[in-house]
Amino acid sequence: MSLLVASIDFGTTYSGWAFSFRHEFESDPTKVSAKNWSGGQLVSQKGPTCVLIRPDGKTLEEFGYEAENKYAELAIDECHKQWYYFRRFKMKLFNQGGVGRKLMLKDETGKKGLPAKIVFSGAIRYLKNDLIKQSEKRISGGGLTDADIKWVLTVPAIWNDAAKQFMREAAEEAGIAGDKLTIALEPEAASVFCRHLPVDTTASAVTSSLASFKAGTKYLVLDAGGGTVDITVHEVGGSGELKELYKASGGAWGGTKVDDAYEKFLVEITGLGVMGAFKESHMEDYIDLFRDFEIKKRDISTKKSGGKINLRMPLALVETVKEVTGKTIKETILGSAYGERIKHHGDKIRVDADIVIELFDEPVTSILSHVSTLLKESAVRGCSKIVMVGGFSESPILQERVQKRFSGMSVIVPNEAGLAVLKGAVIFGHSPTTIAERVCKFTYGYGSTHVYSETCSHPKGRRETDENGDLRCYDIFVRRARVGEKVKLSQEGQESTTTPVFASQNTIGFEIYASLNPNPTHTTEKECSKIGYLEIPIDDTSLGKDREFGVRFIFGGTEIEVKVEDKADKRVFRKRVDFLG
Repeated sequence: MSLLVASIDFGTTYSGWAFSFRHEFESDPTKVSAKNWSGGQLVSQKGPTCVLIRPDGKTLEEFGYEAENKYAELAIDECHKQWYYFRRFKMKLFNQGGVGRKLMLKDETGKKGLPAKIVFSGAIRYLKNDLIKQSEKRISGGGLTDADIKWVLTVPAIWNDAAKQFMREAAEEAGIAGDKLTIALEPEAASVFCRHLPVDTTASAVTSSLASFKAGTKYLVLDAGGGTVDITVHEVGGSGELKELYKASGGAWGGTKVDDAYEKFLVEITGLGVMGAFKESHMEDYIDLFRDFEIKKRDISTKKSGGKINLRMPLALVETVKEVTGKTIKETILGSAYGERIKHHGDKIRVDADIVIELFDEPVTSILSHVSTLLKESAVRGCSKIVMVGGFSESPILQERVQKRFSGMSVIVPNEAGLAVLKGAVIFGHSPTTIAERVCKFTYGYGSTHVYSETCSHPKGRRETDENGDLRCYDIFVRRARVGEKVKLSQEGQESTTTPVFASQNTIGFEIYASLNPNPTHTTEKECSKIGYLEIPIDDTSLGKDREFGVRFIFGGTEIEVKVEDKADKRVFRKRVDFLG
């Protein structure tokens, strides 16, 4: 049993760490310590996910606000071009068609970039070391050993298996032992945290206690972060455990979409080429501009519609407008689509509030539409509550729009919505059996082959003669989990038995496939995709083709595991599917 459980919430926009000791969890599960991050006038519960790497392309110099500040200083001295600066790079694991170990990341200046593994592992190593340093201050008479700490790393529930594995390997490269690491799904961690809160504040001004939810209560968890929005639906079980009712879903509708819209707005009112030049020559002001907007985002409400909002307009940006376009900022504003709706005064612009509110439209509309569709699913009928967590859920606009659209439901926003995932991951680490049942997002199986027979009813598939002279059927999909199927934690699937095809084989390999079709028969079907590879080692080949292995897949956890039994010596061991190739 670990002395301490530590969580790392690696976010698109912000990241942080938290921990609690075993005795703290046993007395009060919500007693979780987390770091407060400071960046100038902005104090936040998590630090910006920014990484600064030295020109050697290997050494992490700074992380978080310090990375932003250091890079800005380098830019002022015109020494920044040889350094590597990364921000909001987590989304590469969501957007990338095929996540692999050789994935590369371009830095903010568009340089060729670095291997993603270096950037991710460097950030995780920083957070790990920072947490250990702070937690050791609580211990008298010596520091913590690796065996004392159980680590929990959060990932979006809508990520694929390859992205989860990438984060696991990055964490291991950062010095976290694989057997001391648990992957937690972000909306699940948030749900676990909220279940321990005695009372929560709701957008509808109704007091509700998640801890008092009775068995059978169904609630939707809307985890709106910076990059992705993760949605899951849970039901409270008879013993207080949680069961997933519908496969996790969501999309890239996080708070960064508002930032993107804001940048497009700035491009519109300043003119083409201005923002790029401003970013290149005045990085410090560029960073401060978006820090200031981050504060505004947390304050903007639909109730301000019809009014005015002041936004920062740095002098350096005003000067850059003149240098690039030959016009004054007032001229470019008047020539834009906004015209008289914006006034420039010194280092600020005074904007119609409706313009700023409109910046939220794209992500908020996508979220509302998806939740509305999800609530029509038969598996989630009877769901009467929405729990909003994640940093973007702290936006008054998102809260108000959700409450208005789903006025017949209780909308619950915890006081620490932005920390729900981070702190919930710590609780999940102490009690990983809290999520007792999950729903498969895909139909999983493996490709198989068998000797052809006219009389057998099994799928025939592609037929070829093998090296033994046998006519065989290939590309057979052997299903081991069906999309939408409920799987319990640690539940072992049906056993498959396999033997070597050749006497000299020292491994048996399985190509792993996924499909949205509940009943695929062949791996070559349009809906099927090869997603990974499972390899079983044969240490002793003396039995040749008579050596038999039993294989059972376990789908109830946050990662897919495989239990293998060597039938000859009864040895049982666990394997993981390689999703990265």
